Amino acid sequence: MNKMLIKFVFTCLLSNCVLINLFAQSEWMNLDEFVANEEKLVYWQEHWEELNELAENPININMATKEQLEQLPFLSDRMIENILYALYKYRPIVTLNSLWIVEGMDYRTLDLLKRFIYIGEYENERDKLYLRSILKYNKQELLTRVDIPLNAKSGYANYPSDILEKSPNKKYYGDPFYHNVRYRFRYREQLFFGLTAEKDAGEPFFRLYNRKGYDFYSIFFFLKNVRRIKSLAIGHYKVSFGYGLVMNTGFSFGSASTFYDVHRYGTGINKYTSVGESNYLQGMGITYQLKKRWNLSAWYSFRRQDADADSLLINSLKTDGYHRLKKDLEKKNTITNHLAGINLSYDGKYVEYGFTAVYNVFNKMLSPDYRPYNRYYPRGRDFFNAGVYYKFFRYPWIFSGETAVDKRGAVATLNTLSYSPSVHTTWTLINRYYDKRYQALYANAFGENSRVQNEAGVRIGLETDKIRRIKIFCYGDFFYFPYRKYQVDREKTSGIAGCFQLSYSPKETWNMMIKYTYKNKAKNYTTSTGRYVLPEIRQRLHYQFSYKPDELNLLKAEADYVRSSRWKQSTSDGFALGGTLKGGWKKFPLQVILSGIWFHTEDFSSRIYMYEPGLLYAFSMPAFYGKGIRAAVNLRYAFKERLVFQAKWGWTHYTDRDKMGTGAEEIQGNNRYDLQFQAKVKW
Repeated sequence: MNKMLIKFVFTCLLSNCVLINLFAQSEWMNLDEFVANEEKLVYWQEHWEELNELAENPININMATKEQLEQLPFLSDRMIENILYALYKYRPIVTLNSLWIVEGMDYRTLDLLKRFIYIGEYENERDKLYLRSILKYNKQELLTRVDIPLNAKSGYANYPSDILEKSPNKKYYGDPFYHNVRYRFRYREQLFFGLTAEKDAGEPFFRLYNRKGYDFYSIFFFLKNVRRIKSLAIGHYKVSFGYGLVMNTGFSFGSASTFYDVHRYGTGINKYTSVGESNYLQGMGITYQLKKRWNLSAWYSFRRQDADADSLLINSLKTDGYHRLKKDLEKKNTITNHLAGINLSYDGKYVEYGFTAVYNVFNKMLSPDYRPYNRYYPRGRDFFNAGVYYKFFRYPWIFSGETAVDKRGAVATLNTLSYSPSVHTTWTLINRYYDKRYQALYANAFGENSRVQNEAGVRIGLETDKIRRIKIFCYGDFFYFPYRKYQVDREKTSGIAGCFQLSYSPKETWNMMIKYTYKNKAKNYTTSTGRYVLPEIRQRLHYQFSYKPDELNLLKAEADYVRSSRWKQSTSDGFALGGTLKGGWKKFPLQVILSGIWFHTEDFSSRIYMYEPGLLYAFSMPAFYGKGIRAAVNLRYAFKERLVFQAKWGWTHYTDRDKMGTGAEEIQGNNRYDLQFQAKVKW
């Protein structure tokens, strides 16, 4: 193992000659700074796609609005106000470095901001659309991606017919290739059209139940800021109002480690561009400006959804989007859902507030199989939620929140108070109370639970870069669960989570970060003498060093230590060393990135997550456990940025096993290989 580690490190060091364009990979920030809750990584996939699309279609800083800048999670409310004031006073901005005039601007913020903006002309008649201009000045993009498996999985093996009759879920219906196609049409920041098609590995293509080709199609038309129409969405779209207690099909940071966006409520009605197959609405939505500061929104959706259901009851909703096994097909499009909603909002100078109401109904009764922990899970055929959200700001204070009720009168409330004595420092207090009986199918808000239900808690935190070249982020989160939870067979349990993160940049080209996270919460523990509920403690220590001499070169090294333990019981330790090397030549269009990790953990409980650079729109932060190494190579060739080819090859080698995966995903051997290709054309 020591020889393997030496060889791995030596390979990474030799790869210093490799090259890549940092911006082209849309690596807009270091995820380790922003992801604190590893249990909610699934929510980052969709947000990662949104940020990639924003980086691919940057904002004209001379036309930037508050709503556009609020899409960037590294900008505080105070910084956004300062940017808008500078634009009002000095516009037009002629160079990106002119943004140093913004009060409180620092190197790190400006470096991130540059990846999402460009210098464009200031247009006074931005709300007018002319067919000739649309046809002449539009921007279009066609992108396709294919993943080619290099290992044989058991789900693609040839089984005798008698075996498949007894165990039909041993074999996938389709081929092992993943494939998607995306087409985008865009005119300024006002008119958008898109089409997405995708098939997952194992799903048939132009045969069997997918005679029309792909397993999933998504289409949208979106109009924005045209006269009094603030937004108009037709097709697939998403809706997010308030702070997620009533309606949020967009992204929520959950308990992620940043306080910059905790006061920002949902973006309203917006286009849906992701390849995700569940978290969207289908129909039409519109936001209309009644008066200067008053907006009225309404939306309607009708969808067929996957579920485990019979002729009368829905046992569970299926949201993974896979349709490759017999059991998947039995749940495909088995139910329907109608949804209608309305929102009225006021956007004032020192106060903002709004009212949201949502009603949705299934064609069958939602009735999950009873378990002690799911007693208060949503049940019924129709659901209604209504809530008010609010935001009051008089710097240095901001108070915001939302309070909602369901049709039975159960209450959920989330409130945040922050104090910012300067643009560099923010103290934050977050309080939430979600009744165990509260039911909202489309809620997604700040919290420890995956559901907005059965939770109360308080978080206190500080974020500051008041000390020159040093940034500190820390918080303590105290939470309480009144009723049982999944894998917690006891009522009235509590827990605590904390984080301390210190970033130091001695020079503009050097950065170091050390981060410690702690979480203690109850979980079932089974022994030969019975089942107990004990505190489960997970601690993580992460160190990272990066050197970035210019826009095209980067060296990053990181180390991780994880300890997972049960109170007065077993402990499990995990270690990992990782590195990324990037470089580039301005005159040569071929670019490369090498990354790798050596990991050594005792079991799954001490698993380690590390971000791995991937293709455009592809988010990758896998969990490593066991003993082994992982290496990946990314290639990118761009012809005048109009035609771009990308490829990624990855290799994972384990030293503690001779097979990987389970069921239909099982691979014989201790080596896993993956290969991905992507092509993009812009005109």
